[in-house]
Amino acid sequence: MKAPGKAEMESFTITFSRETAEALQELATRCTEGPARTGKASLNVSSLLAMLAENAAMVVTRPGSWEGSGMAQLLRSHGYEV
Repeated sequence: MKAPGKAEMESFTITFSRETAEALQELATRCTEGPARTGKASLNVSSLLAMLAENAAMVVTRPGSWEGSGMAQLLRSHGYEV
């Protein structure tokens, strides 16, 4: 039985180049350390990709939100109709 307030989780496996993996790690580090630190939870590549996936889902679940509309714009700029 699902605990109250807990979403059921899905797991996906994705593959990308070592260069992309290294850039994602650098981005997560930049968001977590140094002058760009915002005080939010630390990011690693997995949590960064999970956050982006949640924002992408908001194109459908919360289309008027800044997250959903921003991701919709990103997808449109790549030629996708949302």
